[in-house]
Amino acid sequence: PAQMKMFLTRFGEGSRMVVCGDPKQVDLPGGVAASGLADAVARLEGVEGIAVTRFSAADVVRHPIVGRIVEAYEGQES
Repeated sequence: PAQMKMFLTRFGEGSRMVVCGDPKQVDLPGGVAASGLADAVARLEGVEGIAVTRFSAADVVRHPIVGRIVEAYEGQES
């Protein structure tokens, strides 16, 4: 979380920033609870001037099989 805060507080006036990531892909000890991305979304969602967009398997625009792979893995996590 500290590294994400450091990153997010370093852009200048008139700048725009996009942070992309998959909150399910965490390889840190402690899992999602240790994720700077998950922490930032939890803290910043709803803050004026910040937008959070979540995508699903339906948003996959690669080869159609990629969407089915994502759905298969998400089905295991449910």
